[in-house]
Amino acid sequence: MTTESNRQSRLTPAECDALARRLFPHITKRPEEYEEIYPPRQLPQGAYVTRLGPSPTGFIHLGNLYGALADERLAHQSGGVFILRVEDTDNKREVEGAVELIISSLAYFGVRFDEGATAEGDKGDYGPYRQRQRAELYQTMACRLIRQGRAYPCFCTEQELTEIRERQTAAKENPGYYGPWAKHRDLTIEEIERRLAAGEPFVIRLRSMGDSQKTFTVTDGIRGPLTMPENDQDFVLLKADGIPTYHFAHVIDDHFMRITHILRGEEWLATLPYHWELFQTLGFEPPVFCHTTVLMKMEGETKRKLSKRKDPELGLDYYRQLGYLPAAVRSYLLTVLNSNYEEWQLANPGTVMTDFPFTTEKMGSSGALFDLDKLQNVSKDVFASMTAQEIYDFLLSWSAAEAPEAHSLLAKDPAYVKAILNIGRGGENPRKDLIYGRQILEFIRFFFDEWFRREDAYPEQISAELAVALLKEYASAYDFAEDNTAWFDKVRELGVKHGFAAKPKDFKKNPEAYKGHVGDVSSLLRVALSGRRNSPDLWEIQQILGLERTQARLAQAIEELSKL
Repeated sequence: MTTESNRQSRLTPAECDALARRLFPHITKRPEEYEEIYPPRQLPQGAYVTRLGPSPTGFIHLGNLYGALADERLAHQSGGVFILRVEDTDNKREVEGAVELIISSLAYFGVRFDEGATAEGDKGDYGPYRQRQRAELYQTMACRLIRQGRAYPCFCTEQELTEIRERQTAAKENPGYYGPWAKHRDLTIEEIERRLAAGEPFVIRLRSMGDSQKTFTVTDGIRGPLTMPENDQDFVLLKADGIPTYHFAHVIDDHFMRITHILRGEEWLATLPYHWELFQTLGFEPPVFCHTTVLMKMEGETKRKLSKRKDPELGLDYYRQLGYLPAAVRSYLLTVLNSNYEEWQLANPGTVMTDFPFTTEKMGSSGALFDLDKLQNVSKDVFASMTAQEIYDFLLSWSAAEAPEAHSLLAKDPAYVKAILNIGRGGENPRKDLIYGRQILEFIRFFFDEWFRREDAYPEQISAELAVALLKEYASAYDFAEDNTAWFDKVRELGVKHGFAAKPKDFKKNPEAYKGHVGDVSSLLRVALSGRRNSPDLWEIQQILGLERTQARLAQAIEELSKL
């Protein structure tokens, strides 16, 4: 076991100071100056300052939105600040255009940031908000740690690090760069100077003072008290190009951006000892850590983590391209984030979701189950609560970007489209069959001659010859001005005249006496006019189609059947 004395730097304070100046000759600011540049925020008592810190890797996923909603609710309902910080320290994984994708995807789902990266540049007094632009700040803090003997240059090559890992594996030791395995931890100032003069590349590592045989306790905002082993790893702070690792950058940024609460996935729990030691070493007050659970899905009888490779629904683009209503996705994710959200909704009908008192105490600490079917049910409920105008506005906006082939048709005659969307929306039980944009377009396509096609077959019990006769007689007698009741009475009379039972129950009692029942005649008309066996109210469909289009559809059907 290491002792306090052999964890201390072997360099004298004067040597540490000289080394700091040798490694960072360009650093002129002191850490205290940054405390003045980024002062404590003047916010109400109890206000949260939260941040979302995605990496620009070209893939923004449901977990990002899941965390962003929690961050946003905690900040905004407390009168605080929500920040978008782009964590781009790993330039090998960065994808061109990824930052713009992050910003536009989150904006589509109604996530509103108060500060941070935007498509037009940075907004706020605590920036820059892209970590690669904050290199001087990180190097200033690394310089301070070198001066204090709490960091050192490490010249190990990849081959040397591989050999260390192989020896640790063979000896069944914990992997990593620590204690006796930290071969450059105690280089003399002369050896360091010789290597620097030779131009050897190096990284800056933390000189850990932790002991893995000891523990520390931190109160997680979701999971409560957590007791973990201290960190003893001399992990990398600055890479060879002077850019920080995630571990170093986020601790410094969270302090100088005055973050009060960090919401992040449970996969970061393993690195909490790293970050805890850094906060203590730098003399920063740690924010409240809140480790969320991972999103799971059912596969058969078991749960598994949502996978980028297996599950297209993990990517936010999936919902955007299909045209899921942002409010529906947010509402559903709130049911996953806070266990009492659904109960609150039922108890507070007519309220908006931003009125819900969101809290970390109601967030689960075990796998959160994501259920696409339930999301679709929530979506149906949200659409059912909207007016035809609101649905139209959403479709028009969404289709402009994601369905341009439909946008022009939707924009050509707004009154016509809104009449279509208004079918079945009145009364106490409005229709609940609208789910997302592309499904709605498919649902209403038969109203447009450009999209119309006959998808279902005509009733098989009606011959083509009889179908032609029925459609011709219907077309000649059709009166656009008739109300629903008068219209259906005429359909019934038409069916009875041609040997169909006036009621399905009559046909069921004595099927040999009839060719079918009036429902079969209605099905014939429905397929002729909508191309489908199942559709909204047929009288209302014709009222929206209008007399001219209705007669044209009937004529088209008669022509098709006449050729059979």
